[in-house]
Amino acid sequence: MWRVKKSKVHGSGVFATKNINKNIKIIEYIGEKVLKSEGDKRSAKRIKDFLHSEETGSVYIFELNSKYDIDGFFEYNKARYINHSCNPNCEVDGTGLKLWVYAIRDIKKGEELSYDYGFSF
Repeated sequence: MWRVKKSKVHGSGVFATKNINKNIKIIEYIGEKVLKSEGDKRSAKRIKDFLHSEETGSVYIFELNSKYDIDGFFEYNKARYINHSCNPNCEVDGTGLKLWVYAIRDIKKGEELSYDYGFSF
């Protein structure tokens, strides 16, 4: 249904390998479940590390609920490559301790998947 490849938006991206209908669950955002305090520490460290490096990077900490975050900074978490858009074709929704990326409109084969990160840039 999808694959990771080079993106024109930023680094790598996730692209539809076939047409995807609205409301279809596409991919689970997976990683290590950590307390919010630990998620905050990891985010701060990664941001600091990138500031002192020539590389660009991302943090990959996703808020799961009021108590936990998911640290998706692992190669097996391909959902981490979904880029931000102010006009997204996906959203992320939590069910229990899981986060799913799902289509909020029909997505055409070859289209890059995106969701609004909810940050003020």
